[in-house]
Amino acid sequence: MPKRLKTVSPIDNSVFVERDYASRQAIDQTLTRAQEAQKQWKAVPLDERKRICSQAVDAFVAEKDAIAREICWQMGRPIRFAAGEVAGLEERSRTMIRLADQALADIQLDEKEGFERWIQREALGVVFVIAPWNYPYLTAINAIMPAILAGNSVVIKHSAQTPLCAERLYEAFAAGGLPEGVFQYLHLTHDDTEKIITDARVDYIAFTGSVPGGAMVEEAAAGRFIGLGLELGGKDPAYVRADADIAQAVDTVMDGAFFNSGQSCCGIERVYVHEDIYDTFLAQTVAWVYDLKLGRSDDPETSMGPLVRTSAAKFIREQTREAIAQGAIPHIDAQKFPADQPGTPYLAPQVLTNVNHSMRVMTEESFGPVVGIQKVSSDEEAVSLMNDSEFGLTASIFTRDYARGVELGQQVETGTFFINRCDYLDPELAWTGIKNSGHGCSLSVMGYESLTRPKSFHVKKIKKV
Repeated sequence: MPKRLKTVSPIDNSVFVERDYASRQAIDQTLTRAQEAQKQWKAVPLDERKRICSQAVDAFVAEKDAIAREICWQMGRPIRFAAGEVAGLEERSRTMIRLADQALADIQLDEKEGFERWIQREALGVVFVIAPWNYPYLTAINAIMPAILAGNSVVIKHSAQTPLCAERLYEAFAAGGLPEGVFQYLHLTHDDTEKIITDARVDYIAFTGSVPGGAMVEEAAAGRFIGLGLELGGKDPAYVRADADIAQAVDTVMDGAFFNSGQSCCGIERVYVHEDIYDTFLAQTVAWVYDLKLGRSDDPETSMGPLVRTSAAKFIREQTREAIAQGAIPHIDAQKFPADQPGTPYLAPQVLTNVNHSMRVMTEESFGPVVGIQKVSSDEEAVSLMNDSEFGLTASIFTRDYARGVELGQQVETGTFFINRCDYLDPELAWTGIKNSGHGCSLSVMGYESLTRPKSFHVKKIKKV
């Protein structure tokens, strides 16, 4: 069993962070502390919880520049974009703080003579958050902020690629005045992570990661009868109708495909374009992609950094080569991106046409800078292809006919449906997926439901003698 966590930066293959893994004793103490702290925290008035959480956000934002640099070096986000994660965390956190009164309010029932009845929302206890590296703060805060506001305590296990994110969040909550034990972190091995899932002191699991990872969580938690929030990724489609604003669609879809080097669970990985505008869309797409600059993430001119590790780049290279061998046509010359080097995490973007659903690149999650574009002749064909997937996280349609777009959206099997937008989480909307994209819900007022349990009060009034 490894005793040290080592984070290798994709920028230059150097070790950027080293930490000791938590000992069994430290794990035991952390869970006991979380359980005890939660008993006190749930009794703190909601207004005070909101005040402390707001102060924590202030403290986090104050460290924006240092946090951006750490994101850049830990997982490869270009430095010109890395601070956007801080802004995103602030937006989601302040939204969840604002929605807390509505989401956690008692449910009042119709008056019934001789009785008082209501339903209140009660904190679950200890919430265990398992967070990924690709959007290390945004994915984590989706569960952390509402969990704490609802009166739970939180223990986070962050990815070994982004361990400093857990530490930064801890520092921010401490600076905000959160009582000790309400938010804690542990650097854990996979084995110890599974053991915590089975621990009776843990009352809810929020996991973001791969489908196999989600299956591991479900298996480890089997028989415990606790709630699980599983956000497991996608193969998100976009459909560009004949009436779309082509320039707007190209810019939006390609940004959705290649931002963060395509390492986004809700990034666009497959595009269906109506035959009437296909050639124009493709020409503008190729020109857009050639404007990307692949390079070191710490270079302010870089717009696309390396993938998180060499093995991820190797997977996408193999997936792309296989599609080309099956007849797909590549439109991007990797030699135009000198930073692209086999055997490294630096990988040029690629656009493929003449693709179909017999190819893995159109059905298997790529999680990298490759996108397939398929020509379609009708709305019906496009919707059928969009639904032909084991995933269902987000889907987008680009059109000027909003009524028709909504009508098609009702037919698309997805958790979030966009018109003329993609790859974005509105914190006032429920973030959820279907099929192998997982289950559960975060953000919005509905995001509080899985982090609380209903408790009914039924009071019969007896007349005084």
